[in-house]
Amino acid sequence: MKGIPKRSIKAGLAPGTLVHIGKKKTGAVKITVFEYDETHCQERQVANPEDIKIAADPAVTWIDVSGIHQLEVIERFGKQFNLHPLLLEDIVNTDQRPKLDDYDSYWYVVLKMLYAADRSEDFQVEQVSLVLGPNFLLMFQENGRDVFQPIRERLRTGKGRIRQSGADYLLYSLVDAVVDQYFVVLEAVGERLEFLQDAVVDNPRPATLHEIHALKRELLFLRRAVWPVREVISALERLDSPALRDSTKVFFRDVYDHVIQIIDTIETLREMASGMLDIYLSSTSSRLNAVIKVLTIITTIFMPLTFIVGIYGMNFEYMPELHWRWGYPLVLLGIVAIAIGMLVYFKRKKWL
Repeated sequence: MKGIPKRSIKAGLAPGTLVHIGKKKTGAVKITVFEYDETHCQERQVANPEDIKIAADPAVTWIDVSGIHQLEVIERFGKQFNLHPLLLEDIVNTDQRPKLDDYDSYWYVVLKMLYAADRSEDFQVEQVSLVLGPNFLLMFQENGRDVFQPIRERLRTGKGRIRQSGADYLLYSLVDAVVDQYFVVLEAVGERLEFLQDAVVDNPRPATLHEIHALKRELLFLRRAVWPVREVISALERLDSPALRDSTKVFFRDVYDHVIQIIDTIETLREMASGMLDIYLSSTSSRLNAVIKVLTIITTIFMPLTFIVGIYGMNFEYMPELHWRWGYPLVLLGIVAIAIGMLVYFKRKKWL
């Protein structure tokens, strides 16, 4: 997240001022339009928001916008669909908390989409903004990579009930795809946690400690991204609007159950990560105690041997043992006997 502008750059600006807060990009904004009903589905690319016309009811129009870094394009979408300036401000601010806002004739949903990175074990995050109208849905993403390809395929092939339903069911399908991806990310995090547990017990190293702290930060970020989704889904369940039918609210209840399960899993993983830190400290302390124990035993064995050698290292002239023929072998034999005797004693005391 280094180098990414934060909310502080908007200090002092008027409400509704568009300031892109997120990763800087230079590519073109891609606009894809799906128009579908029960019998057909038309997909096309458009260059300008002004070229988009909302299909007549009961057809549904899904506008998929990949890229929010070009503020003038977002402003033109606001004029074309009569979107509130505060809503446009939230779209270009990728530091939003997941939420649901009511703007009378349409509703604004913000979610965090998570997916695993290509070349690392860390996951990546992207903000998804959804604007639900009576028979249309606007979706704004930071980039073109997402988890919605299966939904596009169901629209193209006519499989499932998505083409027989309205824009509210499309909203459910998109939200459900985002929530299902949380399970994929959590499985990857759980595998890393199991690997670290084995490393902590078998061979705790400073690098393992760094990985534990990194994992705890990721779990904290996951909790911040997922916890508010529970409030969003709950609000959608209770939403009293013709645009969200009772038949679709049943599906949102299922998504709510999934979110609760994900939150429980995150809390469990966080407790396991915290427990792993305690295990690491205990393992490190145990290994240190084992080393100190060995060194202490070695020191204890050499103490009497050093005492004997010290006596015969004194420079006195009259030391009878120095003139004995068997003095030197007897001293060596005594040293070996004392060392063996102490080892046997330590063994009996189960100190070895």
